[in-house]
Amino acid sequence: MKQFFFPDDLGEAGSLLDERGCEFQVSDPVLTNEFEDFFENAALALHLVGKDGTILRANRAELEMLGYRAEEYVGRNIREFHADSGAIEDILNRLARREQVQHYRARLRAKNGSIRWVEITSNVRAAGDRFLNTRCITIDVTEKAKAQELVLEQEQRLAITYENAGTGIVEADAEGQLLRVNSHLCKLLGYTPEELIGRSIFDCTFPADAEADREKYRRQVAGEIDSYTMEKRFVCKNGSIVWAVVNSSSVHDGNGQFRYAVRVQHDISERKRIEAALAERAEQQAAIHQFTEMLQHARTREDMYEPALDAIQRALQCQRASILLLDNNGHMKFEAWRGLSDTYRLAVEGHSPWSTESQNPQPICVGDTEKADFPEQLKQAIRAERIRAVCFVPIMEGGRLLGKFMAYFDQPQNYSEEQIEVARNIARQLGFGIERIKGENAAQRLAAIVESSHDAIVSKDLNGIILTWNRGAERLFGYSASEVVGKPITIIIPQDRLPEEPLILGRIRNGELVDHFETIRRRKDGSLVDISLTISPVRDATGRIVGASKIARDITEQKIAEAEVRDSQRHLQDLLAAIPAAIYTTDQHGKITYFNEAAVHLAGRTPEIGSDQWCVTWKLYWPDGTPLPHDECPMAVSLREGRPVRGVEAIAERPDGTRIPFIPYPTPMRDAAGKIIGGINMLVDVSERKQAETQQRVLLNELNHRVKNNMMMLKSLLSVAARESQNSEARKTLEEASKRVATMAAAQRVLYDTPDASNFSAPLFLEAICDTAKPMFPANIQLVCSADPIQLPNDIAMPLALIINELLINAVKHGSTATASATIRVGIRQNGRKQVLTVEDEGPGFDLGAVRHSSSGLRLVEGLAGQIRGTLEVARDPSRCVVIFSQAPGENGIEVKNGNI
Repeated sequence: MKQFFFPDDLGEAGSLLDERGCEFQVSDPVLTNEFEDFFENAALALHLVGKDGTILRANRAELEMLGYRAEEYVGRNIREFHADSGAIEDILNRLARREQVQHYRARLRAKNGSIRWVEITSNVRAAGDRFLNTRCITIDVTEKAKAQELVLEQEQRLAITYENAGTGIVEADAEGQLLRVNSHLCKLLGYTPEELIGRSIFDCTFPADAEADREKYRRQVAGEIDSYTMEKRFVCKNGSIVWAVVNSSSVHDGNGQFRYAVRVQHDISERKRIEAALAERAEQQAAIHQFTEMLQHARTREDMYEPALDAIQRALQCQRASILLLDNNGHMKFEAWRGLSDTYRLAVEGHSPWSTESQNPQPICVGDTEKADFPEQLKQAIRAERIRAVCFVPIMEGGRLLGKFMAYFDQPQNYSEEQIEVARNIARQLGFGIERIKGENAAQRLAAIVESSHDAIVSKDLNGIILTWNRGAERLFGYSASEVVGKPITIIIPQDRLPEEPLILGRIRNGELVDHFETIRRRKDGSLVDISLTISPVRDATGRIVGASKIARDITEQKIAEAEVRDSQRHLQDLLAAIPAAIYTTDQHGKITYFNEAAVHLAGRTPEIGSDQWCVTWKLYWPDGTPLPHDECPMAVSLREGRPVRGVEAIAERPDGTRIPFIPYPTPMRDAAGKIIGGINMLVDVSERKQAETQQRVLLNELNHRVKNNMMMLKSLLSVAARESQNSEARKTLEEASKRVATMAAAQRVLYDTPDASNFSAPLFLEAICDTAKPMFPANIQLVCSADPIQLPNDIAMPLALIINELLINAVKHGSTATASATIRVGIRQNGRKQVLTVEDEGPGFDLGAVRHSSSGLRLVEGLAGQIRGTLEVARDPSRCVVIFSQAPGENGIEVKNGNI
């Protein structure tokens, strides 16, 4: 039977209790003392605790461990010395359930306030079911606990450091499978730890870098190398690429065999980006430097284009490029290009994102042409050319838009500020080069012009010393350049004109321009010559006036011509004054510049030169008595429209109230370049003619009456003859003749009913012809006639009336049936300067060429159309006959409608 006891287990009379509570006797006092000594002096801390937690007894080791005296410790509740109330309650509860407590870790408070870690082993001493006390062994494990805490803390720190390190860390086995990854690597690649663990370290490696990494890792696992470092690219979950420096180190077991590899991966994407940017920047600078160097040797624009295209493609890394410049009409034209089709260039040429007036235009970079807000036609052309990104860069010089260059990319682009600035630099250099060549060419042309100019071109300093002398000066003054350069300009100035030179130099010093100064100079042979001088200040680069440029033109012939013009003007004025008709002239604005006495007589007043406008008369009226404003009079129309006005009448009212009918003949006057510089008008008094026209009208009315009676008599005779004829062919011919005579009679009636002896109204004319024709047609024919309110000359009335009659007969005959109703439309329209007659029916139409020889009516129509200088045209769907003619008075003058212009 196993026994254990504490000295306090001794019962009365030397009895002991075994572990089951059975009492047995210890009769030996020596043995009792041994037990007591063992408890008190044991190396282990021992104590007894009652059921309520009261400390019944504690040995020296326990008191020394906590630093208490027996009276400070024994008799107090054990709970007071435990730092964790939960721990002691758990221990007491276990013991109360008769459970043994083995190596229970707890914390006790020492007297000095420190905490001691202990491991408690305890069980219960009981008598039957009666709880007597607990017996506890307390082992001080404070140093061990501290060591464990330190190890745990170090492990936690290592884990935190591993997890939160600013670089990616992984552990991989010999097969390269990932055993452990930290959060930084997960963030770097965009995967969760669960997605990475178990995968190969080569799965996320950029394909081009995988083989080199795989070979080095094989050697590391084989023990050929202990570690290696390399730069490689990773493919992230989202498809992006990151650069990293990988340090792979081996971890071995106790036998030196490879266990796993620790791979530290440091993100160097930013460094790579900076290196790439620096390399790109260096390439850009090299491209610009080379382009600038090439520009120095360019002598023509074409010399610049190839170096410019090289620089654009090299600096911007684009696949294609082009250069466009503004032409004289402000349109963008391709000057040079690479990789562009003719179809694309034709489709987009002329397009520009900036106007010629744009202030400070900026580059326009389109990252994706499919998403750009281009016009659909432009977008289609770009799509067909497979352009995915494009950059428009303005070429400027002196704030003025010269053109643009374009960079084309085969893939969408993200443009950096550096790229845009490089593009600006190339455009700036290109603009400088274009303007430099333009300036050099202009200087060369200017030098050639100066040297070959017929005018004398001379330069001098502010002291009047001659600096340059062209061939024109040699011809004009007779001196060679070697004879006069370095001498004073007074060598060619006559004595009486010497005071002019100081005045001229004074104005030049003040920055003034001496323009067309007429004077006299002396040639080498002593003869004098009339010249016109234009003298301009010459400035240096700082704007300081350093001399003068003088252009001298021989005006001897001009002087002679001016004298002749003055004589001619005097003769012309004498001639105009002698003409009995009223004549006056105006400037281009209509202001009166001249009038003769006849104009004063007709107007009944003296016009004011430079004040009166358009006409010399006081008031104007149309022939029907309605007022005619001066700014709508024939002279105003002539100057405004730049043409002579003819065939118009008007009435002038004098200040005394009398009225004079007159016909004006305004005509614009032009200079040698064709520009209108004024006008001349002649007003012809037609008072006597008006009286004669009144008498003529009486005679014409009588004549009209007789002609009308004769035509009606002729129509009646033809109708009677047709009815009485037994021959059907003769009867048909007589009926057609009767209809034509009726048509001519209708036209005759309109002509003689109009108050104008030379023109007739188209609407009235067409109405009369149609009214005459309607009774001759079947009842099922509806005739619709309309005409524009235009005036037609008398000499086309009869041919036009007969043409209408023939076309109507043709439409009735072939464009309708005997039973169904049909509509025939006749119209006369004004179309620009032409008049158009149309006759339209509902029939199928016909081919003029096919029926011309079988239809005498159509041949008659073509012949009559030729008389009025017109043409006959035939169309189908709908069936339409069209006669286009132009015989109105507006053909050579102004058009007259109801007396208005």
